[in-house]
Amino acid sequence: MNNQKFFTTRNVVYLAVLTTLLVVLNLLGTVFKIVTNVNLTLIPIVLGALTLGVKGGFILGFISGLMTFIFGVTGLDPFTNFLFTEHPVLTFLICTVKITLGAVLGAIAYKLLKNKNKYLATFVSSAVVPVVNTLIFILGALLMSETISVLSSAEGVSVIYFLVIICAGVNFLIEFGINILVAPAIHTVIQVVDKQLI
Repeated sequence: MNNQKFFTTRNVVYLAVLTTLLVVLNLLGTVFKIVTNVNLTLIPIVLGALTLGVKGGFILGFISGLMTFIFGVTGLDPFTNFLFTEHPVLTFLICTVKITLGAVLGAIAYKLLKNKNKYLATFVSSAVVPVVNTLIFILGALLMSETISVLSSAEGVSVIYFLVIICAGVNFLIEFGINILVAPAIHTVIQVVDKQLI
């Protein structure tokens, strides 16, 4: 894939299918909340990063982040809307950078490890995406700690506790677990994709 143009028919078809799945999961996520705001869109993002590389991961990650931001602006995501009203630019950056960087780093991790062990590479990459996504969210949100302190005070906890445990804790554990459980299926899809390239 490195020596070819990215926007081949194969890549465009895969990107279209994964983008559609991404949009559907994002929309369903706003209607049906599972525990909290668990991000099921990480599955097509990881799959895209691993099958389409850094460019595919970047595109899918950015689309997902942009949708999160739009949901925040429109009020469909109350927490993001709260942050947006106080810090619109920073909220946009956090929404888009956290998942885009996660997808890109996941793609890079897979590329570095796949020649040694594709199965291990798939598991590592599937773990990298939610870890980076959550870490960037927490670091970015700390830049808005004065705003978030309004919410943390209402809960009777510190800003750090509110972000790490209440906001990210359950979400991260579920997202991480889902990605690890789905990794074998992603590995199977990658094998099928690789056979089509031969």
